[in-house]
Amino acid sequence: MRTFKQWGLQAGAALAICCWAGLTSAADLVIGQVAPLSGVLASTGAQMVVGGKIYFDHINDQGGIHGAMIRQVVVDDAYKVDETSRLTREMLARPEVVALFGFAGTANVTKLLDDGILDVGGAALVAPYTGGEALRTPFNPWIFHVRAGYADEAEHMVQQLTTLGMNRIAVMYQDDGFGKAGLLGVTNALAKRNLKLAVAAGYERNTDKVDDAVKKIKASDAQAIIMVSVNKSTAAFMKQYRENGGGAQLYNISVVDPAELVKLAGLKNAHGLGISQVVPYPFMANLPVVREYQALLKKYAPKEQVNYTSFEEFVGAKVLVEALRRAGPNPTRAKVVKALESMGSFDTGGITVGFSPSNRVGSRYVEVTVIGSTGKLLK
Repeated sequence: MRTFKQWGLQAGAALAICCWAGLTSAADLVIGQVAPLSGVLASTGAQMVVGGKIYFDHINDQGGIHGAMIRQVVVDDAYKVDETSRLTREMLARPEVVALFGFAGTANVTKLLDDGILDVGGAALVAPYTGGEALRTPFNPWIFHVRAGYADEAEHMVQQLTTLGMNRIAVMYQDDGFGKAGLLGVTNALAKRNLKLAVAAGYERNTDKVDDAVKKIKASDAQAIIMVSVNKSTAAFMKQYRENGGGAQLYNISVVDPAELVKLAGLKNAHGLGISQVVPYPFMANLPVVREYQALLKKYAPKEQVNYTSFEEFVGAKVLVEALRRAGPNPTRAKVVKALESMGSFDTGGITVGFSPSNRVGSRYVEVTVIGSTGKLLK
């Protein structure tokens, strides 16, 4: 077993990752998380980890679960598919790991299914940060989603655009499982309305080389563009497209961070971007789960900002903790899976998530937000 490098989030949310020896005790409930802490999705990965960590820390401060402490062990895959597979194999080789939590990337998680890694490991993966339909259909027993799929998001955005009379819709997408899942969602949503894509333009994964996509889409004279892309490539596209005179309405799927987009692309270029969301607005404390999230973020990670990504994973952490409770003392991986299946309608505090032996999609909630004139995200 290799020794994992140490890494840190911003002050107040640091989580040291080191060798397994001495990190956990026999009584710990070890949760394994593979996240993109470097590379193009690094800021998203950090937020994912914080969202789970603040809730796990809270539970530990309350005495843990059946007297056992939760240990969140996190390793960095840099958003690289092969690294996700290798690190997950290493995690699942450790018998103390009772569940997996909050991985990122459609292609990354699909690889775990294709290689049978989850089948062999027999552990639940809770709240992965992906809406890829290939991870939902056909049914697989290991992945428990707390978010709607990209097809749900695409349907919602296309419905909104066509209601406004915008029928010439283009797609800019990451050329991998993630981007193609979103592209298919938009294509299918348009087909339901007897419409076709104006144009589709891809870009290479793990880059922000979008020059060709900008030229291709601008030449199409699309009225609206739905981007299925991550922070750096989204920002690069918006900046180049707007600075080259592109005037279409811009949308993106839920995986981007609006604050990061404003920082990278500039407010002038990011203003007006519509972003689909798969959890309720976390900036206004009008739900018990939002109030709890804001309070625990302030307590355990005071220098971190409220955002959708950490909030989504906070909700996922609540689901996993409830499953660990239901699994009883000394839970096994199989008991955690069974406990998750028993959560037919679990209220996290205003957000209800439900699973069953035949259902692994806990929520289909979608709404669209917009980056306002000051850079803040508006409902």
